[in-house]
Amino acid sequence: MLLFDERHAVTEYAKKMLSTGLVKGTGGNISLANADKNLLAITPSGVPYETMVPEDVVVVDMEGHRVEGHYLPSSEIGFHLALLKQREEIMAVVHTHSDCATAVACLRWELPAVHYLIGSAGLHVPLAPYATFGTQALSDGICQTIGENNAVLLANHGLVAVGVNLDKAFNTAEMVEYVAKLYLMTKSVGSPVLLNQDEMQDVLEKFTTYGVQPAEQD
Repeated sequence: MLLFDERHAVTEYAKKMLSTGLVKGTGGNISLANADKNLLAITPSGVPYETMVPEDVVVVDMEGHRVEGHYLPSSEIGFHLALLKQREEIMAVVHTHSDCATAVACLRWELPAVHYLIGSAGLHVPLAPYATFGTQALSDGICQTIGENNAVLLANHGLVAVGVNLDKAFNTAEMVEYVAKLYLMTKSVGSPVLLNQDEMQDVLEKFTTYGVQPAEQD
């Protein structure tokens, strides 16, 4: 089976995406690239996550042609491939319809730095313009909006998070959902005080070493 490890990882995180409430039903999609083989493992279109197995995950080349798998790839494959081509460090893409991030996107707001954990996505989370799902217009809007950020809101649609691996992309999607919840809560009772750019730059600098353990001494 091609991309054995990647297909297992996509299956695992697809189930996790459902169990953590980042999607409902068969919404959203996940992909993980293998740079050495120039191939991408991506969730199939319309297959329930709870019954998905690694063999269901579709392998495509970087032009979107199916190489292995008995299902069609996600209808959103266009922006997955476009993001990988736009930024070479991106290896994983996670697209969710999580409640709070999507609510912010339906208000057509960007998500500002109301909490420092937004730093996993960048200084803020920008908003891509609305376009019908699965279209070139949606892909173009995402790529034009994301910049160097690791997440982008999709107007009246949801969220896309990217990362150097699937764990980082998924973590960013979770953190954006948490910050979006805080933003909506604070907006409901007043005007949240936002972190300024200098404060967020300090956060981003500390994030570069967060969780890095010292090497064991002999």
